[in-house]
Amino acid sequence: MSAASRAPLRSNRSRAVLLTATAVAAALTLSACSSGGTSGGGGDTNFVTGNNGIDTVPESSRTAAPVLSGETIDGKQLTTADYKGKILVINVWGSWCPPCRAEAKNFQTVYQDLKGQGVEFVGINTRDTSTTPAVAFEKEFGVTYPSLYDPTGKQMLRFEKGTLNPQLIPSTLVLDRQGRIAVRALQPLSEDTLRSMIKPVLAEK
Repeated sequence: MSAASRAPLRSNRSRAVLLTATAVAAALTLSACSSGGTSGGGGDTNFVTGNNGIDTVPESSRTAAPVLSGETIDGKQLTTADYKGKILVINVWGSWCPPCRAEAKNFQTVYQDLKGQGVEFVGINTRDTSTTPAVAFEKEFGVTYPSLYDPTGKQMLRFEKGTLNPQLIPSTLVLDRQGRIAVRALQPLSEDTLRSMIKPVLAEK
């Protein structure tokens, strides 16, 4: 086979490799910002899945959430140990994630309504390569509660296997007053659904 006839073959082969790589990258991008899901992936975390995709844990089966600590997107220090005795809603989000943008105002509204009742919110901002887009996101949607800056997902990895799935963002956890994981959602949330997650935990004595 001549060099001239081999050239088109090499070109076609290169084009096929490029198309395959592009398809793989696109699949990873889509999976990184999912609109829902019910599995945290392995681990026995005692979740009971409801019809609405919200997972709950009976009081007698709850386990303590890890203490999260580090720098927030606005450069302050935060530790969830300071929220002892409060109900804590933890929301994993990224400025690059359309479902996160869709739910942001819902979280701010519920936070404003319930913070006087002993309910606090903390965000975990992940996969943003700098804090600049994260700060712009909070400004755009009027978010006033703090968010830890977690570009590589280290905060998420502190949770027991099966609790959070790094492929499913946004994700939300509700911790009870003892700092135990009570409710989980691996999907974007409407205001009503978010309230329905918090309400039974708030009613606990």
